[in-house]
Amino acid sequence: MATVFAAPVFDATVVYEGNELFKGKGSAGMWAEKLAAEIGAEVRVEKIGTGWALCGHSDGQQRVWGIMGQRLKQIEVSAG
Repeated sequence: MATVFAAPVFDATVVYEGNELFKGKGSAGMWAEKLAAEIGAEVRVEKIGTGWALCGHSDGQQRVWGIMGQRLKQIEVSAG
């Protein structure tokens, strides 16, 4: 089985503070389900600025995933 990180993300996106995020909550939710199945942990969808990101814990760390080059990628977001 191929990793979800290699699957192309052809969904609509927005750029917020230099990060490419999902434009729609529904689309982000579908990707959250796929990511959760792969990493074996809960992944939730959270609004960040004008877009939606995937958030959860992996390897004991809080993670946030967005999109880069039509692929899921861990991103850094500024706090407050």
